[in-house]
Amino acid sequence: MSDEHTSTADGFDAQAFLKTVSEGPGIYRMFDDTDTVIYVGKARNLKKRLASYFRRNLPDAKTRVLVSHIRRIETTLTNTETEALLLESNLIKSLKPRYNIIYRDDKSYPWIYLSSHQPFPRLGFYRGARREQGRFFGPYPSSASVRETLRLLQKIFPVRQCEDSFYRNRSRPCLQHQIKRCTAPCVGLISEADYAEDVRMATLFLEGKSDAAIRMLVSRMEAAAEARAYEQAAVLRDQIAALRRVQETQYIDSRQGDVDVLAAAAVGGVGCVQLFTIRGGRNLGNRAYFPSHGRDTSAVELLDAFVVQHYLGERGGAFIPDEILLSHAGEDSELVAAALSERKGRKVRLRVPRRGERRQWLGLALRNAEHAATSRLNSRATLMQRFLALQDALGLEEMPQRLECFDISHTMGEATVASCVVFDPNGPLKSDYRRYNIRDITPGDDYAAMRQALTRRFRKGAAEGKLPDVLFIDGGKGQLNAAREVLDELQLGEVLTVGVAKGPGRKPGLETLHLVPAGEGDAEEGGLSTFRAPFILPPDSPALHLVQQVRDEAHRFAITGHRQRRQKARNRSPLEDIPGLGPKRRQALLRQFGGLQEVSRAGIEDLCRIDGISRQLAERIYDTFHADGT
Repeated sequence: MSDEHTSTADGFDAQAFLKTVSEGPGIYRMFDDTDTVIYVGKARNLKKRLASYFRRNLPDAKTRVLVSHIRRIETTLTNTETEALLLESNLIKSLKPRYNIIYRDDKSYPWIYLSSHQPFPRLGFYRGARREQGRFFGPYPSSASVRETLRLLQKIFPVRQCEDSFYRNRSRPCLQHQIKRCTAPCVGLISEADYAEDVRMATLFLEGKSDAAIRMLVSRMEAAAEARAYEQAAVLRDQIAALRRVQETQYIDSRQGDVDVLAAAAVGGVGCVQLFTIRGGRNLGNRAYFPSHGRDTSAVELLDAFVVQHYLGERGGAFIPDEILLSHAGEDSELVAAALSERKGRKVRLRVPRRGERRQWLGLALRNAEHAATSRLNSRATLMQRFLALQDALGLEEMPQRLECFDISHTMGEATVASCVVFDPNGPLKSDYRRYNIRDITPGDDYAAMRQALTRRFRKGAAEGKLPDVLFIDGGKGQLNAAREVLDELQLGEVLTVGVAKGPGRKPGLETLHLVPAGEGDAEEGGLSTFRAPFILPPDSPALHLVQQVRDEAHRFAITGHRQRRQKARNRSPLEDIPGLGPKRRQALLRQFGGLQEVSRAGIEDLCRIDGISRQLAERIYDTFHADGT
């Protein structure tokens, strides 16, 4: 059920709107004069909550600015407050309102996967929906923490970590066996029973039961010593010692349990939430989150928004632990705890510890949050200085707010890719990055590639009104002239264009800048007469450092895309480009002939004998491999 009240001629008529609002639970969406959602909120009592926005003395500047932009409000009633909480979380993630706190919706969390259904299970990195048969341990806060744990496990318990395709095709042990990181089950150098013991020990470690694992290893070591199997006893002794060293660095509590520790800090308009992940009493690592939010947002608001968006997201949220420790108590903590318990299927506790070891964990997380926020603030200040220096270096009236840089990458003309990266005073704006696969040009023609990429970018960008204040082109006058031709053709001569040419010996710090001032396009044939004299910034110039940072990021983004496209092209079968030859027919061909090489040698009559291959299709297949008449 929804209500809405449109603005009057003088703006939003709050009093008339409030008369129509229900006193039940639900969510509300606030719109500005462009009919864009600028804020989404929830309430136990919609009427009371919305009335609080229109008091004479509002508590903070952020709320006053928000209210000044309201032109329309829509409400949606829900059956319960918990339902409103979930709906609010989903709408914030989908609509990304300007005045809400928004955390980036990252990829799913990484896990450690054990293929326990196999005779010789493997351990490996896993990300995605946990539908595979086997066991999962985690989640871990980052890929690095997963890989570090796997590395430790490989040293202590040599359970294989190779892919099944690699494992099945071994005829002799690989290098991992030679360096004593694997017991080579692929070639039968260990029995299934002995291997199962290693898997059991690794499982206990991943479950946080290192003490139990050590006790079992000690018992096995003593038995081996009594049986005078001294070499085996020495191996077990080394495993015990390694496990104890890991305990010293990772073990933080003797009790079992899954706990997340969350601390928030706001420093100079920069907010940070630190998440420490504890599973089975082991600290798996931490991760910092920097949300998009208003300058006056408090640590309590940051934490409230994080808990809801992180654990109750529209895609199922993250793994919900038994206990979540918070640096600040939110006003909806009880409601959020009830929603988390409902989703998990058993009770989840949210609390602010006041004493004991858990308080120490929280203190550590809070110090990390404050340090990360301060570092982020300092890096922003440095970036702002670089933007101001660039303004002076280029002689601009105002500090640029949007920089774009284009680069071209290819290998001898193969798989040409153009990149566009975007920076603003807060740093890289990765949501606006773009790659362009360049086609239908002479291989290796960088000028044509640049023209095609810029045409595709600015035809769309001009329509959307999203143009850069400064456009950087990785290259000299030739590339820059190609760029100006495109901009003049699209009547975008107001964009300041700068070519970044590599210096002698391609040494950093010797880059030459070629500049076409805004509004001075190709006034004469060839356009080169309108270029400002090339200049080199001092090696210690903050402006040069910013130009290098933007240029290097464009180069990285371009070459990554080029390598991906090149690899994809090289892995592509020529059969995939034949019209009328679908996946089933391709499989039938390869199965019947035993591989692509034999298909390429087959004659038309041989191809026709395959079910589903007509003579016309057989001729097309034959011509694909004999286009040169051979």
